[in-house]
Amino acid sequence: MNQPELIPHLFRTEFTKITAVLCKLFGIEHIEVAEDITSETFLAAFETWTYKGIPENPTAWLYTVAKNKAKNYFKRNQLFTEKISKDIKYSSSEKAEPEIDLSEKNITDSQLQMLFAICQPSIPIEAQIGLALRILCGFGIDEIANAFLTNKETVNKRLFRAKEKLRVEKISIEFPPEPVINERLDAVLTTLYLLYNEGYYSESQDSVLREDLCFEAMRLTCLLIENKKTDQPSVNALLSLMCFHASRFPARKNKNGEIILYQDQDEKLWDQELITKGIYYLQQASHGERLTKYHVEAGIAFWHTKKEDTKEKWENILQLYNRLLQIEYSPIAALNRTFALSKANGKNEAIIEAEKLQLTGNHFYFTLLGELYTGIDTEKAKQNFEKAFALAKTKTDKHTIQKQLDNL
Repeated sequence: MNQPELIPHLFRTEFTKITAVLCKLFGIEHIEVAEDITSETFLAAFETWTYKGIPENPTAWLYTVAKNKAKNYFKRNQLFTEKISKDIKYSSSEKAEPEIDLSEKNITDSQLQMLFAICQPSIPIEAQIGLALRILCGFGIDEIANAFLTNKETVNKRLFRAKEKLRVEKISIEFPPEPVINERLDAVLTTLYLLYNEGYYSESQDSVLREDLCFEAMRLTCLLIENKKTDQPSVNALLSLMCFHASRFPARKNKNGEIILYQDQDEKLWDQELITKGIYYLQQASHGERLTKYHVEAGIAFWHTKKEDTKEKWENILQLYNRLLQIEYSPIAALNRTFALSKANGKNEAIIEAEKLQLTGNHFYFTLLGELYTGIDTEKAKQNFEKAFALAKTKTDKHTIQKQLDNL
């Protein structure tokens, strides 16, 4: 990998690791300091590697430079050092300098501890996701603004308020006691679930599928499973759900970046290794007595890895949607249920149920009605597709709806 490719790659994989470790060392009230030192480290890499070439071990080079910059920061800011010196560990050889542990274990622990620190009930969910994207996924302010369909100013204010909340409440970056882990885990999983969903269907940058977001959510969920304290059935269920959906990524877009609908996908492109992993994690999730929405959604996603249009498949999916709506009702889940109902019991029954929902501000609602009326009432199908087209926000969605209109 040459330098123009390597530095962005390392930025995505290592920036968050270094930041998490430094933030744990400095304290959450000094997040910006940790981010600044990490940014300076990558700037030094760009400047040095351009003239001297890529070092034999680029990651180790970054870690060494980050450690040195952190130590220099302590030396330059004696007041800061004195303020937190009682809370940090020192090496035996250099008592004036902090011990900066960038071992794999400490990196993983720091990222998980940061995740639990971020997911405070007192912080709005949008801010939790924003902080996760910034600190744990290495996303820039522009990228976060695009993900939330907002502007940089709004994102900066949102993150500032969240960080201020963490400072005021003096949140420490550490694993909370086990009862608190269990209480906070739902918020952590909600953040990762929404992060994945933002990638799975994104209205930003006219890119419906943001695989980078999805795989970051999967990476963080894997960290939870690798830790004994957080390797719980609900976490396995969430990762199973992610694996099943991710298995179809290669078939979801054509060469032009246009979305390919489920029924038109080439199943030979589906990633069988991810499907196998999804099945494994779903089996791991079967332990315990609590059934979560992640269990049910993983079950629905599993049946979608079977391309055959069988009655058994759609009846199972329909029953799972019925259960999902009992656990946690959402209009989109109810909408998706009506499609399963059409496949299991026929379009006429599904049209009646769909029209009861009255999701008139959602283009998916009219797209579904257009599909349901296709073959029954061409004029109503056309009217619904036209309403869907008017409401759609991305070029990709509009293109897909236009193709359905053309097919009429």
